[in-house]
Amino acid sequence: MALIVVADDEILLTEMLTAVLEDAGYDVLAAAHGKEALELVKQNNPQLLITDFMMPVMTGLELAESLRQETQFAELPILLVTGAQGAVARRHPELFTQVLDKPYNVQRLLDIVGSILPI
Repeated sequence: MALIVVADDEILLTEMLTAVLEDAGYDVLAAAHGKEALELVKQNNPQLLITDFMMPVMTGLELAESLRQETQFAELPILLVTGAQGAVARRHPELFTQVLDKPYNVQRLLDIVGSILPI
């Protein structure tokens, strides 16, 4: 099964996203901020990272920049799920595979994940 790391500081959203992805057949690890997600990615080598933009400790932008600097993760697909910062993120196509604006439709999210990762 494909492993996905989800990073978001909104606990309820993280729990909902984790449940949706697990129900769709993916394995999921959750992080409450970018630094924790960075550690999970390095330790577990996931096939996809789904991250929020605005988080404490390390933002989604900082997380993506850190991962892109490491050869091992330079090609890791990163889906940014964001509120008001979507325009900023879209100016960095070298960092993010896709940008999905909040609020989002769960089916749209699953369609994007499915286009990146076959189950």
